Amino acid sequence: MNVFSHPEFDNHEHLSFFCDPETGLKAIVAIHNTSRGPALGGCRMFAYVNDEEAVRDVLRLSRGMTYKSALANLDLGGGKSVIIGDPRTQKSEALLEAMGKHLESLGGQYIAAEDSGTSVPDLKVMGRHTKYVAGIIERTGFDGRLSNGDPSPTTAYGTFIGLKAAVQHKLGREDLTGLKVAIQGVGNVGYRLAHYLKQAGAELWVYDIHHENMQRAVAELGAHAASAEDILFLPVDVIAPCAMGAVINDDTIPHLNATVIAGAANNLLQRPDHDQALKDRGILYAPDFAINAGGIIDVFYEGSNASPDDVRAHVENIGQTLAEIFTRSDSSGIPTGAIANALAEERFRSFNQNRYLAGENHV
Repeated sequence: MNVFSHPEFDNHEHLSFFCDPETGLKAIVAIHNTSRGPALGGCRMFAYVNDEEAVRDVLRLSRGMTYKSALANLDLGGGKSVIIGDPRTQKSEALLEAMGKHLESLGGQYIAAEDSGTSVPDLKVMGRHTKYVAGIIERTGFDGRLSNGDPSPTTAYGTFIGLKAAVQHKLGREDLTGLKVAIQGVGNVGYRLAHYLKQAGAELWVYDIHHENMQRAVAELGAHAASAEDILFLPVDVIAPCAMGAVINDDTIPHLNATVIAGAANNLLQRPDHDQALKDRGILYAPDFAINAGGIIDVFYEGSNASPDDVRAHVENIGQTLAEIFTRSDSSGIPTGAIANALAEERFRSFNQNRYLAGENHV
């Protein structure tokens, strides 16, 4: 495997592999860019089929964090880490402590937060050996409830705001009563998104690889259970993928029946050209790194003097950002994902230019 010629490498600043035979830890840390600030991104634990799949995932996720932070106007770079293994059967305190030691060895270039397969308690275990973890401080959330640092509620709220913006743009409606939404993945984020949608009057279909998650949504939210084979292809208004990425691909696009794609999963498109394929089919795609930025916004404010209302206001800007992306796409004919990339790069270049003019980059 040649890393530098890997199709997802994209000039990453750093890629490290860590193995601890005693605990079974096999981990990869990718740092895409630190021009705006330290690389902040989740630590994912997943039972990848092979090492190549793990490398591809961490590179794509890391780059996405660079663009996500820039698009959300945060002074952060982009990074991500993955632990190869089943979080339900292979996770241990010793393994997490070993991960913390590896994070500490990177000297603050990368700061880890919660992601799929990890939790706030897991990050606290890592924190026994490193100060470079985030999303672990208890504080009052924007909903007035005590938060343990878990960014999932804010990610879900931001996704809900973005979904509403997409529905308003594509379907011309602000009222979600009767809106049909299929949610793929009802874990920490997907279930909370489903709750917001239920409160707004939407009708829900759900699927999750973990049967108990799906049953909870059925029992508590009145959702309809769907199969893994059907969830993306139901005749609904919106599909909201909230699990793993790359589900929008050559195999799925021809069979989609929804007119809006707006979900919290990272890297929904298997390839960049699928952006155009969706536009050709008349499907509005809310770029994932724009719509799911609520979590990184929440973590960014950790330890600051910002009020819960400040955090809420910043998260609600996701709707305005998406509205700008949709409008630019309509006027230019360029698909929304490409527009989002360009907008993030505009903000990235502007940030660096301002730093240069202020003398921060002068030798």
